[in-house]
Amino acid sequence: MECVVHAAFAERFAGGAWFARPVLMIKEYPEFSSLALDQRPELHPRFQRLPEGMSELTFAGIYLFRDAHQYRVARLGEDLYVIAGRDAEPFFMLPFGLPEGKVLDDLFDRYKTMKAASASQAEQLARMGCRVWEDRDNFDYLYPRDKMADLSGRKLHKKKNLVNLFLRNNVCVAKPLLDEYAGDALRILEQWRQGQETPGDYAAAREALENMEHLQLCGGIFYIDDEPIAYALGEELALGKVFVIHFEKAIREDQYKGVYQYTNQAFAGVLPDKYESINREQDLGDPGLRQAKESYKPSGFVVKHRATKTPQAG
Repeated sequence: MECVVHAAFAERFAGGAWFARPVLMIKEYPEFSSLALDQRPELHPRFQRLPEGMSELTFAGIYLFRDAHQYRVARLGEDLYVIAGRDAEPFFMLPFGLPEGKVLDDLFDRYKTMKAASASQAEQLARMGCRVWEDRDNFDYLYPRDKMADLSGRKLHKKKNLVNLFLRNNVCVAKPLLDEYAGDALRILEQWRQGQETPGDYAAAREALENMEHLQLCGGIFYIDDEPIAYALGEELALGKVFVIHFEKAIREDQYKGVYQYTNQAFAGVLPDKYESINREQDLGDPGLRQAKESYKPSGFVVKHRATKTPQAG
């Protein structure tokens, strides 16, 4: 699988003819545009130049979760954009830099909270008198690619044992997740959804599979007896040094014990060596998810900050 997957990565990230499609213009702030696939040629290169490697700050990240977070985008200047959204409360993000003071003040007045601020942005905002704090629930977990590929060391011994158990009980075939296998990945996703109490990221995961080529996502899919049982899908970030896993799905974990541990290791093993780390995104403050991510012994985090304007005294 390795040489085929490496070739698939090279082809996927080299781009394609679809880039010639007309760009849908993004409105100037204070007006906003809805997120659209045709905006990728304008936004994706800017996201790719971000050195921090925040998992949500990719074009795929904002596009696929545009409905979940009510994302909208506006142009602030030649190279500056604002992304506004809403979870429990409204917020905004400034992935490519801070605008001049009046515009920034207006954003704080309208949306109150800035999310996904980098360390350098946090320092700037603090000097401006803003209240700034670390957003621990949204820290991305980082793991050395080589460690995830071999699961060496005492701390990962239990994970390695589960992989070995899976391989003793199953003969698994791995393939690059090309468009021709998207239907099989959708079958995995549908079966995964049937076992979940809530939809979770189902809608985004489905759309990611349907638009792999346009979004330039790359992944791997795994089969037992010609039946698809798991897949992983993501993209590169942090100036091409990190690969982020946006989606990892498997069927019937009770039947295939160790399938997630195997998928994690097997996919890490075929990632090109240029990726120093794997970003497995945030835990969103969920205790079970935090425990699961910490059990893989992360080497570090992508630290994110939030900020608000400090209320005027008196």
